[in-house]
Amino acid sequence: MYENIKFEVTEEGVGIVTINRPQAMNALNPDVLNELYDVFTGIAVDEEVKAVIVTGEGRAFVAGADIAAMSKMDAIQGREMMTLGHKVMNFIEDLEKPVIAAVNGFALGGGCELSMACDIRIASSKALFGQPEVGLGIIPGFGGTQRLSRLVGKGMAKYLILSAENIKADEALRIGLVEKVVEPEELMDSAMALAKRILKNGPIAVGTAKKAINVGYDLDMKTASQLEIETFTAAFGSEDKTEGMAAFLEKRPAEFKNK
Repeated sequence: MYENIKFEVTEEGVGIVTINRPQAMNALNPDVLNELYDVFTGIAVDEEVKAVIVTGEGRAFVAGADIAAMSKMDAIQGREMMTLGHKVMNFIEDLEKPVIAAVNGFALGGGCELSMACDIRIASSKALFGQPEVGLGIIPGFGGTQRLSRLVGKGMAKYLILSAENIKADEALRIGLVEKVVEPEELMDSAMALAKRILKNGPIAVGTAKKAINVGYDLDMKTASQLEIETFTAAFGSEDKTEGMAAFLEKRPAEFKNK
């Protein structure tokens, strides 16, 4: 169905999206971005998919945007590609379902930005992260200047972006760019185990909690607190709450309806 992406769904309802351009280190071009948008818009309405893992084929997660293609673009074409990239990353970030990045190798430029659009990042010990754009005379254009600072702080974001320095997985863990580092052979099992753990919980609550965190992060504390009250109320009025609390009191596993 796709030329640059592989997509499969496990029996448990975990969708696995694999960027599949190993000959180009999975670099992002407009074709890949459009396919990513298509697959994620499908995931959004597919009731069989409850969580998503994003990874890359071969040695790279995504080694960056396709510089060969970008070198031939003028400013207007570059803007169009960046606008498309933002549309894709924003859609992934706003997706109600949890998205886990299984970063298997190079996550540079657009690859780092793709990982940051996901909810949680698990990295192989061989992964490499960076925003090297200033070395090409440009800046990050898929959200890197904004998401990186929110994850690691303004000073560290400036250090990484302005120096164009790449960092290894253990340093990415130390500064908060990733949440977990595992050996390469454990990466997909670890990501799948996390996805399954999340899927044991109430799906409405998971989606609502994700929304509250994402939206509330940029609000002042009083406004964000009110947002939490409203989103809590929505979850509290759901069938998931009734089942979850009944299961707890009856000392049995919960059987959420829309799992």
